[in-house]
Amino acid sequence: MAVYTEVSDEALTLFLTAYEIGTLLSYKGIAEGVENTNFFVHTTAGSYILTLYEKRVRAGDLPFFLNLMEHLAARGLACPQPIRNRHGVALGELCGRPAVIVSFLEGVSVKRPNPDHCRALGGALAGLHAAGGDFPMRRDNNLSVDAWEPLFRAAEPQADRVSPGLADRVRGDLAVLQADWPRGLPSGVIHADLFTDNVFFIGDDLSGLIDFYFACTDAFAYDLAICLNAWCFEADGTFHRDRGAALIAGYESVRPLDTEEVAALPILCRGAALRFMLTRLVDWLNVPPGALVQPKDPLEYDRRLAFHRAATRAENYGRGA
Repeated sequence: MAVYTEVSDEALTLFLTAYEIGTLLSYKGIAEGVENTNFFVHTTAGSYILTLYEKRVRAGDLPFFLNLMEHLAARGLACPQPIRNRHGVALGELCGRPAVIVSFLEGVSVKRPNPDHCRALGGALAGLHAAGGDFPMRRDNNLSVDAWEPLFRAAEPQADRVSPGLADRVRGDLAVLQADWPRGLPSGVIHADLFTDNVFFIGDDLSGLIDFYFACTDAFAYDLAICLNAWCFEADGTFHRDRGAALIAGYESVRPLDTEEVAALPILCRGAALRFMLTRLVDWLNVPPGALVQPKDPLEYDRRLAFHRAATRAENYGRGA
């Protein structure tokens, strides 16, 4: 989440007249994240999140995201619900951007997850995969392995200014991943961006998942690999095997991994780390002037890649511990 597009009181008040959610009391920009413009909106009827879609989100993908959230919620997954306007339409336009209002979920994200948090997240991730099993729409993952080389080319001229030798390290990773990327693994709807700030807890209980705007159709185990990267490392690249073991065990308590998924876990984790390093690198080098946004450090994922290059078995991530 971030703020790229400023919204005036007058523009938001007019926008809200199309909805039956009361009148505007207050609103505030949300600076976390890097993809879309987001506001916390408080009206006489309650609290909501307003999102204006920017950057990598294509307008043609929005029905997939919005219908998916409704589908998952109907099957018991706690996630935001798009608010439809008086004409029954969820997608609107505000300040020249596609815009949606979604329900507000109670809870807080954890900054330093422990194994219990990771176990709960694993179970919820598998629950999401199961709930999406009969979702009729499909969206290809446009940030999977075939997209990584073009991303790198966009950042390559300045990569070594961010970290000496970074360009060579990425070239080496790309060569391995393009040659060895697994195909044909069990697939379906995945979240693809389930970082700690996209998971809410109330006390020790997981209360909901948010931010489905990278959701797509891809390998379930790749989604697990994204979570292992996001939940089980320190910023310095230290991997917490106890967190990894808990996350995988929580996932397998709902949906056991098959033999091919277990074997592919190290290469999937390496690929997930490279994907986020590259998108962070591109963002780091291209922050729009005046945007209220906090670009994330790409070198956190460069340090994680050092761990993945040496990992050869799922046991390195805690599976079977």
